[in-house]
Amino acid sequence: MDNNLVNLTKFIHFCQNNITGQERKEAQIFLDRFFQAFGYNSALEAGAKYEEAIKKDSLKKNSGFADLVWKPKLLIEMKKRGEDLSKHYAQAFEYWSRLVPDRPRYVILCNFDQFWIFDFDLQLDEPVDIVKIEDLSHRQSAFNFMMRSEVKSIFKNNQVEVTEKAGRRLGELFQILQNRLNSVHQARSLTASNTLKIQRFILQCVLAMFAEDRGLLPNNLFIRCVEECLEGGSNYDILGGLFCEMNNKGVTPAEKYQGVEYFNGGLFATVEAIEFSKTEIEILVTMLKNNMSKIRVIIFWYNF
Repeated sequence: MDNNLVNLTKFIHFCQNNITGQERKEAQIFLDRFFQAFGYNSALEAGAKYEEAIKKDSLKKNSGFADLVWKPKLLIEMKKRGEDLSKHYAQAFEYWSRLVPDRPRYVILCNFDQFWIFDFDLQLDEPVDIVKIEDLSHRQSAFNFMMRSEVKSIFKNNQVEVTEKAGRRLGELFQILQNRLNSVHQARSLTASNTLKIQRFILQCVLAMFAEDRGLLPNNLFIRCVEECLEGGSNYDILGGLFCEMNNKGVTPAEKYQGVEYFNGGLFATVEAIEFSKTEIEILVTMLKNNMSKIRVIIFWYNF
């Protein structure tokens, strides 16, 4: 067992047996042990500061005191055990925004049971990861930023990373479609209108995946449609039909697309379905194995 794993296991054991979760009384003890788990003698030895005053304005009035500031790496705000950390997002963001110069890259909200890790340079709306204390020993890669050496942290909810991966896969699908249709048209270049047609149909697929993961399409409808295509059904009819229903005002009352609501916004105002090969449908199936609700559709839209 490597030293990091041994230290993290000791930290978990210490927390489970010695920490009751009282914010003011135990926060610094907890944080010192947390830094020790990553090979430091203490938080202060690492260069961090406790109870850092956060200036509210140019008149040097304090708006509060951050529990721990470790510039330019980390800000930590501690809350009592059982506290709903979502209620303290605004405070953490305000503290982070005022910690200039050398604003920390990462922010952690912690209630002695969970670490909510934020990277406000990447995404503002959600933590890039949430790690329970008891899971630290096998989730240590989310805390690689704590190491003395520069090691990239691996987060489970990095929306930018998920979006980039989705973009690469769907860019591959676009290229395959483009090459195939070029071949069909005797190697003539696709016109701008045909290129736009492919882009639009792929983006319609992306939004349908996203909507399904967000519960905006009923009963795994898009997954069922894609599976039907994979089994030999025509995606020209099946997916094209779904997208047409998504453009109809009201709610589809019956049959295959029952429960589909109107999707306003223009993307489905024009539906020009493209017949996919089995290989192309399989790329969609691969995409559906990911949590598409984590995709930042607006980033994807402007970079695809």
